[in-house]
Amino acid sequence: MESLIKPFITLLAIVNPIGVVPFFIHFTSSFSPAHQARTARVAAFTAFVVLAVSALLGLRIIEFFGITLASFQVGGGLLLLMSAVQMLHAEPAESKQQDVDQGANRADQGASIAVVPLTIPLLTGPATISTMVIYAEKSKHLWELGVLLLYAVIIGLVTYVVFSAAERIGRFLGQTGIDVMTRLMGLILAAIAVEVMSEGLHQLFPVLGGR
Repeated sequence: MESLIKPFITLLAIVNPIGVVPFFIHFTSSFSPAHQARTARVAAFTAFVVLAVSALLGLRIIEFFGITLASFQVGGGLLLLMSAVQMLHAEPAESKQQDVDQGANRADQGASIAVVPLTIPLLTGPATISTMVIYAEKSKHLWELGVLLLYAVIIGLVTYVVFSAAERIGRFLGQTGIDVMTRLMGLILAAIAVEVMSEGLHQLFPVLGGR
């Protein structure tokens, strides 16, 4: 049961839709309620698509480039750790200021902010994709892969619910409350990142495990 729940906790921690609420409010502040609702739907669906494609095709992509899973685990774990450090500083896991600024510029040019920057890179990005690929590789049975896809659906739904209630959540939690939740998620993510990196390092360097 623990092995089934851990991927969901990890993905929810790194996607962290509540941490993106301030950005959603900022980018949609001039939108009508109908436009805000549509933006929330598109962002949620895009997050699901990114997660699902990562689970179904991620392994084939890294195999195409000749990358070993152990190396991918170490790299992915490092990305998770970097994301966790950002979250411990109360920043969204996948965000960098230049990404947000570039996303805003693209939005001004007519690009859909539901996709950029809300979904990519604020909700999903390299660390999220890496995590999904790693857990997909660990899925030994088809039903386990189906569970991962179910998690992608749930996270998409959670994202939609959170964004739909963004104004209420923002008023209720305030910036301090959002920062506290982001830091807690970052702490959980940091511990998981170390574990993922450890597994990869043990495969690359068996001597580390005393073998």
